[in-house]
Amino acid sequence: MSGISCEGPSSAGLSALAAALFVLLASTTANGAEADIAAGRLFTERNCARCHAIGPSGASPFEQAPPFRTFRSLWPLESLEEALAEGIVVGHPDMPEFKLTPKQIGNFIGYLETIQRQP
Repeated sequence: MSGISCEGPSSAGLSALAAALFVLLASTTANGAEADIAAGRLFTERNCARCHAIGPSGASPFEQAPPFRTFRSLWPLESLEEALAEGIVVGHPDMPEFKLTPKQIGNFIGYLETIQRQP
């Protein structure tokens, strides 16, 4: 008998496939451009990590700053594109104003997609 099995894929195999597809899809932004996930993470490390938790776990250093992994539960990530292009300005003096290029926005949102907590 050959080594071919009639059984379907294992749940671990399906989970790995789903994770790979998520990363692939997350690397494309809403406007279809390829996101540079590493550049998006680097941007968050340099500009956001002082206040926000920027990874898949951990608390934000500034208690009032939401962890980036929860952004999808607060806003549709695609809606951040316009705010980032126009310049995010918030009502407290600790957060700097950001105005990003389209490429930076794609990289940032692409990175955010990779760390969002699944509902």
